[in-house]
Amino acid sequence: MRRVNGTTLILAALIATLGALAFPIWSYADRSGTGQADLNAGTVATQWGPLSATDRDFLVKVRLAGLWEIPAGQQAMERAPTQAIRNAGDHLVVGHTDLDQRVRSVAAKLGVELPNQPNPQQQGWLNEMSAASGKDYEDKFANLLRDSHGKVFALIAQVRHTTRNSLVRELATDANQTVLDHITMLENTGDVDFDGIANEAAGSASVSPSGPPPPNGQVPPAPAPAQPTGSPDATSRPSAEPTDDPGRTVNTDRPAPAS
Repeated sequence: MRRVNGTTLILAALIATLGALAFPIWSYADRSGTGQADLNAGTVATQWGPLSATDRDFLVKVRLAGLWEIPAGQQAMERAPTQAIRNAGDHLVVGHTDLDQRVRSVAAKLGVELPNQPNPQQQGWLNEMSAASGKDYEDKFANLLRDSHGKVFALIAQVRHTTRNSLVRELATDANQTVLDHITMLENTGDVDFDGIANEAAGSASVSPSGPPPPNGQVPPAPAPAQPTGSPDATSRPSAEPTDDPGRTVNTDRPAPAS
């Protein structure tokens, strides 16, 4: 009798342990405050797929970008002291006018309200540039806009990766091309402070970088090329190819947005 009771107790303990281990797995997604719960709570159904709070925030940010970068670009075209800055301004005006048309079309279909004025921070950037002149103006234009584009680039990648809404996914693809083009044009001015960008990012980083050790002055062994075996009949071309222009250029030629 004691042997049976002991076995029963052991089995009961094992079941309780397995239950404790399994509970977080099946319950985590629905617990209040978790990312999964936030996703479900902020998501609404549409004919193009679920529309999350992150998706809606992305639409607002695309709209806000145009509201301050179009006037910034126009100002650069009219008063910048160098052709490189004027060229960057030209791309800002054309790119964000196009992207604004696209985001307004998507927002109308999805029922998302968009702002009509830049936010206070963006208006402050416009005021800074308006008050500057000469080299100071060039530096402010290139770095305020390059820093802004670099930060929104990460959001575009996140949305393009995670959205379940086909309209938002298409807009993220368009925004990716536009923002990369603008980053490229701003860097082509030669005025971007890459040390400042790197230091700012390092100041907000929470994870230590990892990777191979720093160079020690010796030539490392050459890695073998990554290539297919045999000779597959591939016909596509690399998406990024060098050009004869200074810096690099990004192909943003794409069909007009559907009405």
